[in-house]
Amino acid sequence: MVDPTDMPPLCGESEFAELMSGMVTDTAPRVFAVVREYGERVDAHVAAWGMVFEDHAEVVSVDGTVRMRVSEPERAARRFGFGSHIRARVVWPRAGGAPEPC
Repeated sequence: MVDPTDMPPLCGESEFAELMSGMVTDTAPRVFAVVREYGERVDAHVAAWGMVFEDHAEVVSVDGTVRMRVSEPERAARRFGFGSHIRARVVWPRAGGAPEPC
């Protein structure tokens, strides 16, 4: 990292704030959930949340006991399934947050 002590500002405060906002928007990770489904649509709950970056995903279980780095979100789902009656899947939040009816 270059020491910026003697360097002049690149631009004014408002323009710099706009540049930072654009940088954050362009590099923001996508959020997903790992949802456990019990039986055949009997019940479900969010088991973990994750963020997808350019080259990997970071996942944290809701109870905080599991943290992992995976190459893709679907690999995280494998960790949360159990037997043949508890499946896990990746679910991407929808804009607006309203659930679709069954």
